[in-house]
Amino acid sequence: MAKEHWTNYITTDDEVLLGKPTIKSTRLSVEFILERLANGWTEEEILENYPRLTKAAFRAIFAYVYDCMRDGLLYIPNAKAA
Repeated sequence: MAKEHWTNYITTDDEVLLGKPTIKSTRLSVEFILERLANGWTEEEILENYPRLTKAAFRAIFAYVYDCMRDGLLYIPNAKAA
């Protein structure tokens, strides 16, 4: 089975949420979904509360974040010694 690319599910538009990456055909940002996960929500809870979000789109968020990290777009800056 061929893996779908995250660009099939995630887009940016300067007119929607100030250009933040969002799930296509929604106003759900990648940041918003990741925040829910960081706050302890499960995948099931997220999908139940946001029915326009599909399992495939949910998985695409992780592929998107992985590509950002691999390309060096997300990193932890070095902490300066006090």
